Amino acid sequence: MEQTNPLRRSLALGFFDGIHRGHGMLLQKAIERADELHLTPAVFTFDRHPSDLYSDIPVQLINSAQDRADLIHRLYGINDVIFSHFDEAMMRMPWEDFITKILYNEYGARHLVCGEDFHFGYRGEGDPQKLQQKCEELGIKCDIIPLMEIDQIKVGSTYIRHLLEEGSMERATEFLGHPHCLSHTVEHGKKLGSSIGIPTINLTIPSHVLTPAHGVYATRVYIDNNCYMGATNIGIRPTVDDSTHVTVETFILDFSGNLYGRALRVDFHKRLRAEKKFASLDELKTQIQRDMDATRSYFASHC
Repeated sequence: MEQTNPLRRSLALGFFDGIHRGHGMLLQKAIERADELHLTPAVFTFDRHPSDLYSDIPVQLINSAQDRADLIHRLYGINDVIFSHFDEAMMRMPWEDFITKILYNEYGARHLVCGEDFHFGYRGEGDPQKLQQKCEELGIKCDIIPLMEIDQIKVGSTYIRHLLEEGSMERATEFLGHPHCLSHTVEHGKKLGSSIGIPTINLTIPSHVLTPAHGVYATRVYIDNNCYMGATNIGIRPTVDDSTHVTVETFILDFSGNLYGRALRVDFHKRLRAEKKFASLDELKTQIQRDMDATRSYFASHC
């Protein structure tokens, strides 16, 4: 029986920010074709958004590159995720060279999958129709995947960013197909939580990743192979701090232990309330207890 050659790939093409349900259609097709043609299923993407090279305002992404790769592996089982550096040379590359020199020759693409709105090469002159034509010349096939809609709204990263920025986590989950997540290493904070008997873990949102609406969220926290409920606050902590620095603080329910320096993942399920300034630490502590109760109630009804 013919063995899969790891240098011959069925490549899904795109930026894949958020790894939403539309992306899932591409990834599943790449896997299907890989099985049929004895290829390695893989993803080709870029390390930064192409718009960042010519825009003064960087695109605030849904996920870091690390989280994109993790989602592709965790949800679809694809281990081979290629992050190509997007620089001036890549931006100016003719679309034909992108296919033949980069995808076909360098990365061994023997089948390609992209969305119907995929553009590539200098000035975005490459499109799915040109991709199909070039693939025919190379003697390989490609699949063009139609756009996906939910409630007559295009499933796309732009709309999902809007949902996250307003804190609509449940609606975002519907379009993503999974909860929005943040993975990072636990950092030392000011230990205010410990001082009031409610210790929290502190994470930092990378500078190029968007910050969801400030407030308190019902979350799931994944530590190694274990999952815990969490109450996560995103904001500037107005009760205890005059800074505008945004923090992500999570109280993990039914857990005790030292997590400093360890990597973990937080999945955001529902925004429970907006961030609020309290008159005293006692009022803050009382509200945190209510947030923890609200988190338990939410997950009790959303298993």
